[in-house]
Amino acid sequence: MSIEVGSKLQGKVTGITNFGAFVELPDGKTGLVHISEVADNYVKDINEHLSQGDEVQVKVINVGDDGKIGLSIKKAKENQGRRPQKPRKPAESFEQKMNRFMKDSEDRLASLKKHTESKRGGRGAKRG
Repeated sequence: MSIEVGSKLQGKVTGITNFGAFVELPDGKTGLVHISEVADNYVKDINEHLSQGDEVQVKVINVGDDGKIGLSIKKAKENQGRRPQKPRKPAESFEQKMNRFMKDSEDRLASLKKHTESKRGGRGAKRG
């Protein structure tokens, strides 16, 4: 069985390091799941997600010329159990985006001017 990029395989976690987990694949080869490919959210400690001996589904994301195999758990789960997406609102036209940008920019500039003008004048600005 050849390992190809994009294929999903079942594997067993054989080792855990601070940068990822080594997974033994069905043909006896071992690949690495980098810590960034374990879950969709930030993973501080890989031991909270995996432990040695776990059976995991992985997706092959790269195979190096040197034979190193890059794996991903989160990409293997991508299309499983996905909720249908909410319909998005129609995209703004370029003119609408530009008008909104100009209005925001003018508001910020007016606010900046208001705050900086009151601070000018140095020490004797408010003598009366």
